[in-house]
Amino acid sequence: MSIFKNLYQYRELLKTNVQKEIRGKYKGSFLGVLWSFLNPLLMVLVYALVFPYIMRVPVDNYLVFLIVAIIPWNYFTTVITTGSNCVWMNAGIIKKVYFPREILPVSVILAGLINFLISCFIILIFLIFSGIGLSIQILWLPLIVILQSILSLGLLFILSAINVYVRDVEYIVTFFLNLLFYGTPILYTADLFPEKIRFLLYLNPVAHLIDAYRSIFYYQQIPNIFSIIYLVVISLASFLIGYFVFRKLEKGFAEEV
Repeated sequence: MSIFKNLYQYRELLKTNVQKEIRGKYKGSFLGVLWSFLNPLLMVLVYALVFPYIMRVPVDNYLVFLIVAIIPWNYFTTVITTGSNCVWMNAGIIKKVYFPREILPVSVILAGLINFLISCFIILIFLIFSGIGLSIQILWLPLIVILQSILSLGLLFILSAINVYVRDVEYIVTFFLNLLFYGTPILYTADLFPEKIRFLLYLNPVAHLIDAYRSIFYYQQIPNIFSIIYLVVISLASFLIGYFVFRKLEKGFAEEV
């Protein structure tokens, strides 16, 4: 429970850090926060024009099918890539002032979450104008977003702590995320995989997240209960293990950065 106590005691610092993360991302940019909308839209446009002709994906409203997956994926990759370097980037303040170090990865997650929620307006617009519309299943959305945030935070605790000691981590993470993108059913449906090996695809918790978002927005049905249970277990395990590793390694941060 110490993490919640620390976050509450240093809530003003947390708030300031979140604001800094959001402003810093678009500092010097002419369009500013509009890039939260433009980045996923440009990605979707490229894949929607090319991918159906390559893979022959038999999906109606393929543009909507893509957008409800790419926006959550962007949230995941953005916080992981930027957050893995968050401790190192704050070396100056770490050496001078004491504060709970976990505030740094938590700030990245909260800033990414705000950008993600802004981007969700794109999903709503596409759902309305495509004729799919909204359903009561959208009430599942907060649970899925919370599980994704907990999973991402757990991974971020581990990666940001190890990156202080092993500077190659951020490059390894970028390479792994590029592989994971094609190993997650974002551009295609899982049905394209033979049933005998499909379980390998779903060892990846992000695959369950994408399916859950698609169930809520695109198929307008209750997310698979097995997927929810799997995500709860993996997310909590990621958070607990990640926080344990972070607390063990943070003792040497000031000397290493």
